[in-house]
Amino acid sequence: MNRALRRISVAVLVMFVLLLINVNYLQGFETASLATKPGNSRAFYAAQNQYERGSIITSDNVTIAASKPSASANDSIKYQRYYPYGPEYAPVTGYDTLYSQTGIEAAENGLLSGNDSSLDVRKFIDLITGKSTKGATVQVTINSKAQAAAYSALAAGGKPGAVVALDPSTGKILALASYPSFNPGALATHNGKQLITVDNQLLANKSQPLLNRALEGTYPPGSTFKIVTSSALLTQNPSVTVNTSVASPNQLTFAQTSNVLINNDGESCVSGTGMAPLITAFAQSCNTTFGKIGEDLGASALNAMATKFGMNNPNLTVPLTVAQSNYIIPPSLPLTAYSAIGQYSDTVTPLQEAMFAAAIANGGTLMKPYLVQQVTASDLSTVTSTTPSALSQPVSSSVATEVGKMMLAVVQDPDGTGYAFNQSVEGVQIAGKTGTAETGVNNTGLDDAAFTCFAPYANPKIAVGVIIQGGGYGASAAAPIAVQVIKAYLATLGNQ
Repeated sequence: MNRALRRISVAVLVMFVLLLINVNYLQGFETASLATKPGNSRAFYAAQNQYERGSIITSDNVTIAASKPSASANDSIKYQRYYPYGPEYAPVTGYDTLYSQTGIEAAENGLLSGNDSSLDVRKFIDLITGKSTKGATVQVTINSKAQAAAYSALAAGGKPGAVVALDPSTGKILALASYPSFNPGALATHNGKQLITVDNQLLANKSQPLLNRALEGTYPPGSTFKIVTSSALLTQNPSVTVNTSVASPNQLTFAQTSNVLINNDGESCVSGTGMAPLITAFAQSCNTTFGKIGEDLGASALNAMATKFGMNNPNLTVPLTVAQSNYIIPPSLPLTAYSAIGQYSDTVTPLQEAMFAAAIANGGTLMKPYLVQQVTASDLSTVTSTTPSALSQPVSSSVATEVGKMMLAVVQDPDGTGYAFNQSVEGVQIAGKTGTAETGVNNTGLDDAAFTCFAPYANPKIAVGVIIQGGGYGASAAAPIAVQVIKAYLATLGNQ
């Protein structure tokens, strides 16, 4: 054999050995990774034809996504996905289509489809015992009564918005609703052309029904951000209490500019004397008070406190991806004053709104929000379960107590911005903060309505964040929705 042929033979042999090594490596160590790749048609076929996809259920065992045998005997796909509550739970379940998944369907796809490696032993037992293999059941933290109240209240209002409710002591997401929404069942069709048609219609809809506003929408927080500003003030100045008199001018004049900051509709703060107790200024949501506090604290202090409350975090997942809530450090003192009242470039998700209240309700400890409670295999054994964990400690317990008192005054004080709905929750004290956020270029858009709260005040069980786009005043558009969610959830606990 001449030298050239020998070289070719060696090269071919090396390539063949490398190919064998690669094949064995993929089969031995990369099976789970390959099985869950979105473009793996064999995995899709196995999931749809070999295994029945697992169900998604609420914390109180209401089925919100499940599979059933396909109606047509000619259907090449064995199981049909369906969603009993359609748009109400779409932000939670997402959808499972011929080509992709979203929501919990995507985040827990490997377990739901039965392809996750943690299910291999159970699948083997099913094989030798002759049982049909089924994907795991995912139980989410959602309370069905709270979710129904949240979605119904949003739909009744008719404006785009979202609601998130949390258990302050654990971080469990009790409700997660977005409006307008969509029916995931329409996307679960096995007809590819029909799927593309429905998908294009949803994408072209100007109301953006596919947008999960609860986790992916970001909006100005307005005066709800005064929780952050107050927390920074009380943390940096331990001698300050809720009864400390603070500067509360009728208008805040900025040095070297012609701009001034005024209160809502140009109203005087408290008595108009230029000074007011901190708790009163908070209850009446005096912009000049908190603008001045923001100027004195400085943007860095506000940014640090906002970060502790969960803003500026690009990595938050529940396990669904959460859009980052932002506090952007302003370039000037006047803009710092505006940022201190939730304007300038401050943006938050409705989840972040709930996190503001949850941290205060839990004595200053912010628990990491989570949506998946546990995953159960077809044999009812537990595959995984979530253990609550702290995300951060924004404030001390003493500061949380002081801020909680001010939030209670918003609702209980006759001059508080949230007093109007106080009588609608008999026997339950709600502590909250309203927000009316100016939007658009030069504030030409319709004001967004925001509200964050917790209840009961003395023994918090639920924290709620609501944002309504173009809703106007937070007390009139957002707060009543939060009240409905609180009443529905506490009723399941026997509190209301």
